[in-house]
Amino acid sequence: MSLIEVKDAIKTYQTGEDSFNALNCVSLSVEKGEFVAIMGASGSGKSTFMNMLGTLDKPNSGSYHLDGIDMLSLDIDNLATVRNEKMGFVFQGFNLISRTTALENVELPMIYKGIPEEERIVRAKKALEIVGLEKREDHMPNQMSGGQQQRVAIARAIVNDPPLILADEPTGNLDTKTSIEVMEFFVNLNKEMGKTIVLVTHEPDIAQYCKRVVRFKDGNIISDEINTHTTIPY
Repeated sequence: MSLIEVKDAIKTYQTGEDSFNALNCVSLSVEKGEFVAIMGASGSGKSTFMNMLGTLDKPNSGSYHLDGIDMLSLDIDNLATVRNEKMGFVFQGFNLISRTTALENVELPMIYKGIPEEERIVRAKKALEIVGLEKREDHMPNQMSGGQQQRVAIARAIVNDPPLILADEPTGNLDTKTSIEVMEFFVNLNKEMGKTIVLVTHEPDIAQYCKRVVRFKDGNIISDEINTHTTIPY
């Protein structure tokens, strides 16, 4: 069953008197449990597509359904609710709140959801344990390495148990060794927890961790292939 169903998405940007299509009638389905890499050069449309999946932007035309929900028909409040329940976000820059602890950062999505404090703490601790940071609960972001901060971000993304994880260049600020460690956490989320993951990257070695690779160019999908070269034993 498709978790993501995008059909004929067109996104046009206006620059003065000129306009250009960042997405040219793009269609893509992602099944539950897939691990998909989105690749392409700067200006290829991959970031526009990812922003649309995360409902940070809307296409001018076309459709987008997430878990059977018509995402383009929702008002702001319902969109925020669905986003909080169905999506977890991991960004290149970690996007942690600097003046709060790792535990408090992970609690944040549950605060928006109205979950009581006692339950929030239990679930946040469990999420940090999953990413191997149970001993860093009280650390501030500036007391942690880049890899540890990204693992806090992953814990925050999974704490509401969403079916979909959207990761935008999650290893872009990390060295090679730390990137491998972070990608192994994503593999575990996919294999052991059944999370559907869509990951934007420009790095071929990072894409090798994914089961499927979709490539964008000039607002079009130019290839969509099962990754036969992955070194991960799925």
